[in-house]
Amino acid sequence: MTSRLPYKYAVPLMVMPLLLLCVLGCSHDSVPAPSSAAASQTPVGSGPPALDAEPAGPALHIDAGRAMQYTKEIVAIGPRWVGGSGQQKMAAWLRGKLKADTVEEDAFEAETPAGKKPMRNFIVRFQGTKEGVILLGSHIDTNYTLRKTSYAGANDGASSTGLLLAIADQMRGKKLEGFSVWLAFFDGEEAIDKWTKTDSIYGSRHLAEKWQKDGTNGKIRAFLLADMIGDADLNVERERFSTPWLSSLLMKAATRLGQQSHFSGREISIEDDHIPFVQLNVPSVDIIDMDYGYHDSWHHTPDDTLDKLSPRSLQITGDVILELIRLLNANGDKLPASTPASGLPA
Repeated sequence: MTSRLPYKYAVPLMVMPLLLLCVLGCSHDSVPAPSSAAASQTPVGSGPPALDAEPAGPALHIDAGRAMQYTKEIVAIGPRWVGGSGQQKMAAWLRGKLKADTVEEDAFEAETPAGKKPMRNFIVRFQGTKEGVILLGSHIDTNYTLRKTSYAGANDGASSTGLLLAIADQMRGKKLEGFSVWLAFFDGEEAIDKWTKTDSIYGSRHLAEKWQKDGTNGKIRAFLLADMIGDADLNVERERFSTPWLSSLLMKAATRLGQQSHFSGREISIEDDHIPFVQLNVPSVDIIDMDYGYHDSWHHTPDDTLDKLSPRSLQITGDVILELIRLLNANGDKLPASTPASGLPA
């Protein structure tokens, strides 16, 4: 998934004074978050007050045990870096889990620092009664740079993918009274060498560009990206490249379920699979917990293992996503369009 420096760009607001001290004498790869002053003018929690319609009927819930079982099965596949046998095993495993659904396989070849690599996104569609799409996303790969280790990304990739499959279980065989729900399983999220704008998020960049050309992006009313959400100590960040009104609605969904304390993490700017869609004006939110272990010490290491995860965290995240979908449907006719956030990577 998104990586801590130097793998992926994530800069909490608390470190900005230190960055300012080295502006003239230091170079770094981080993406600076907006200043504290800017943050006070455009808080992530702000949003159009018009989105006040409440969903009807009872809240929806995932089967956390099943989500955890999916996560365990993905980890059992082992490393899933692009070009390796695990990548092919993961694709075959997904096909088996999604055989009853409408699935598109988006295969492509990407130019990387290690040469051309085959990649494959999976898109699953559940038809709704209302015009428009709510897109959910996760990445399925592990780090190419860790290919010689046992790293299997229990939290970083497997947990969010298992969660999406558990959400699919709630959609399958039902008539969706609202927007269609699509699931995107992205390949090639991790950098092959080191995180740059061209060596990262290959699958989402490819799909966002493809859908921009054929008009599909215009149908997406909201993109909900999940990443690193299995951490037993769940604390979802307030991600500053995300669309403000959608971040606000996410917090409202969490509050409605009494889970707001798990969605009150640091204000932090993160480059992840939502960025290509935000840049193309698709309303997007990154639901991510990047505080994984002491000082994020388990992230992108072989210590990212199943014993660090909790079905309870999957339950909380999955239920809040389902509640957010209900809020999006309830406010469907009033959902704003998106404009790129300030400070987005070029």
